[in-house]
Amino acid sequence: MSRNSGKNALLSLGSTVLFNLCGTLQPMTSTLSQTLWQANQDLAQATLQHPFVQGIGDGSLDRAKFAYYVGQDAFFLEAFARAYSIAAAKAPTWEIFQVFHDLTTGVLEELNLHGSYAQEWGVDLATVTPGYATRQYTDFLLNTAWGADPGTTAVAMSPCMRLYAFLGQSLATTQAQPHAYTAWIDTYSSDQFEPLAQRLEELVNAQAVNNDLIQRTYRYAMVCELNFFEAAWQVA
Repeated sequence: MSRNSGKNALLSLGSTVLFNLCGTLQPMTSTLSQTLWQANQDLAQATLQHPFVQGIGDGSLDRAKFAYYVGQDAFFLEAFARAYSIAAAKAPTWEIFQVFHDLTTGVLEELNLHGSYAQEWGVDLATVTPGYATRQYTDFLLNTAWGADPGTTAVAMSPCMRLYAFLGQSLATTQAQPHAYTAWIDTYSSDQFEPLAQRLEELVNAQAVNNDLIQRTYRYAMVCELNFFEAAWQVA
């Protein structure tokens, strides 16, 4: 069974009950990352249904809006990579350091993709000025990385990875034919991106404890994601 199919099979059992060795019915326990994701389905669905995301899905998104998004997202990803690196430096074990390092490599590869986007869409990444929503998000991530433990940082970063995998996979199921944004959908629905989201969630499960701070951190990141798309949508 593939990693993805195994994960899907596990999720499909999320609402079932299993017998323990004594024959007593016990509810199946969700991981922390699953609990946080399910608690924020309102924001996940709001983002999926946002006109910017739907415009990517059907190819109708205005080119100027996507060009703005490409520049802002490249700026964001640089901060995202820095946050991974800060968390790696604070990792309590070498194994956790290696995971953060590997995830940083994934972001750098994503930045290379944005470089090709920038050329195609005529965006000079060297001159990008971050908008309010972008700065709000990057400041939050970097402040968390510097001021909190690696587990909390993983919680702050996990919504981006899980949400993009969710968006890519959802749009891939409804895309009728190739269009200008097909490469974006292919990237985030790919078998290469999903494992990155899962590895970060594994860090969340291993290093974070479910409490009010963790719940607020995760939800704030989800709000930042929605605001990020809204800011790009507002571009004239």
